[in-house]
Amino acid sequence: MSKNISVLVGSLRRGSFARKIAHNVIGYFPEGYNAHIVEIRDLPLYDFDYDDPEVTDKPTPPEYMQYREAIKASEGVLFVTPENNRTIPACLKNAIDIGSKPNGDVAWKNLPAGIISHSVGRMGGYSSQKNLRLALSYFDMPTPGQPEVFLGRSPALIDENGDITAEKTIGFLRDYVHRFTQLVDAHPRD
Repeated sequence: MSKNISVLVGSLRRGSFARKIAHNVIGYFPEGYNAHIVEIRDLPLYDFDYDDPEVTDKPTPPEYMQYREAIKASEGVLFVTPENNRTIPACLKNAIDIGSKPNGDVAWKNLPAGIISHSVGRMGGYSSQKNLRLALSYFDMPTPGQPEVFLGRSPALIDENGDITAEKTIGFLRDYVHRFTQLVDAHPRD
C-alpha cells in the first residue's frame, strides 16, 4: 500500500511557478508514495463560527470537511509556496487555519511536513518559509533539517514546458524528497 502525500501549492494561479515546481517534485517521489496536489482554491475563508458548537445556524462547509479528511488521510504534507509581501500567501494561511480545527480533531497534528519556497528574486521565499514554519510549529509537525529549500529566481529554473532542467537543482530537490520520505517513514501516523 502506498503512502499518501498531500502537496499544497500556495498559489492559486494556474500557471504559477509554485505549481510548476510542485508538479516536478511530485515526480521525484519514490515508488510506494502517492504524492498529489490537494487543491485549496475553493476553500471558503476560515470562520470559527463554522466549528463553534454554540453556533447552530452556520453549518460547516462541505469543502472544509473534504479538505480536512484529505489531510487526515495523508502520511505527510509537502508545502510548495511563493512569498507574498514577505509572508505566506493568504490562501495558504487560510488552508492552515481550516486544518487546525475543530480543536479536538486537528488535521495537522504530528503530520510530517516538507517545505519548498521560491521567489522570483534571489531570496527564494525565505520570509514565507520562516512564517510557514512558525504557523506549523504549533502542531508538532516534524520537518526535515538542513538544508532547507529556498529556490531563488524561480522563473529561470523552469523551461517553456514547465520542467526544471538544471541538474544541480534537480539533484538538490531529489535529495530533499528523499530526506522527507525518510522523515515520513520514521513518523507513522496513528
